[in-house]
Amino acid sequence: MAPRILITGASGFVGARVAAAAATAPEPTHVRLLARGPLAPPAAGAHGAPPVETVGGDLRDPESLRRACEGIDVLIHCASAIGGDEETARAVNDEGTRSLVDAAVRAGATRIVALGTASVHGRGPFRAAAPGTLPIAPVSATSRTRAAGDRHVMEAGGTVLRPHLVYGTGDRQLIPGLVKLLGALPGPLDGGTSLHSLVEVGTLARVLLAAALSPDTEAGPYHVNHPEPVPAGELLAVGEELLSHRAGPRRGPGLDIAEARALLAAHPFAVHHLDMLAVDHWFSDDRPWKEPGRDPGPGFAEGVVDHLEWYRDALAPAAGPRTS
Repeated sequence: MAPRILITGASGFVGARVAAAAATAPEPTHVRLLARGPLAPPAAGAHGAPPVETVGGDLRDPESLRRACEGIDVLIHCASAIGGDEETARAVNDEGTRSLVDAAVRAGATRIVALGTASVHGRGPFRAAAPGTLPIAPVSATSRTRAAGDRHVMEAGGTVLRPHLVYGTGDRQLIPGLVKLLGALPGPLDGGTSLHSLVEVGTLARVLLAAALSPDTEAGPYHVNHPEPVPAGELLAVGEELLSHRAGPRRGPGLDIAEARALLAAHPFAVHHLDMLAVDHWFSDDRPWKEPGRDPGPGFAEGVVDHLEWYRDALAPAAGPRTS
C-alpha cells in the first residue's frame, strides 16, 4: 500500500517543493496537504498514485490537526512562524508542533520528519560542527520556540533536519536581506574569510522527502547543507552582482565588517547579517546524502546561477536606494 503522507507548510518556501516532490515521486504515495486557507496543490501523483488531497487546519487548532492526521503513515512538518511576536511564535512553533506530533502519534504515524533550523544553536563560530556536538542556544523568539518544537518531534522518536542558509527561487530572506544590507553601504563589503553552510531549496525539499521515506533515517537531529561550505566572499559577490544589476557599479570605497557595523549600528537588521558574516557557520553531516544515496548537486557558486534571473526580477523594484 502506498504510504500516506501529511505535509504541513505546503504553501511555504520549502514545503511547497516538498509537496511537489511527493506528488511526483517515483514510488506511489498518497499526499495530504495541511493548509490554513485555499491552496492550489501540485499535480496528482505519478504512477497511479491517488490524487493530492488538501485538508484545512491550523497549528493553533488541535482538533483540526487530529482530523488532518487520521490515517497517515508519515508526517513531514514544514510549517513555522518566523519573525513576529513571541506569543504567536510559541503558539505555532512550540504548542502547535506538540499538538501536531501528538495527533500523528495517536493516528499511528510511523515516521515523523520536521524541518528545523541551525539557528537554534545561536551565533557561531561553528567550524565543521557535527550534529549533537553543539548546545541549544537560541537568540530570538523564533529560534527559541522552534527549538521547543524540535524537542516534541524528537521525544516522539522523530527526526529534525536543520539547514543553515537556504537559497533559491522564492527566497525572501537570505539573498534579499544580503542585498538590502549591501545597498545601505557606500561601497563593497569585505566579509573576511568566514565559511558558511548553504543548501538549495529544491535539494533540501528532496532530502526531506527522502528522509521521511527511508528506513535508514535515524531519530534525532541532522544538519542538512551542501557538503562544501561557502566563503563569505562568494555570498557577497552574488549580492553585489544583484545590486549592480539594479543600480549600476559601485563607486564608493570598500569596507570591512567593523567599518560597516559602525556605519549601521542603529539598524538591528543589518547588524544581524553582519554578525553572521563575521564568523564561521559551517555545519558538517554527510548522513542526508549517504543514507538515501543522494547527490548533493553543485555547490553554491554554480547552483545559484539557475536562480539569478528570479532574484533580479524579485529585487529590482525593492532593493532600496544606495547611500552615497
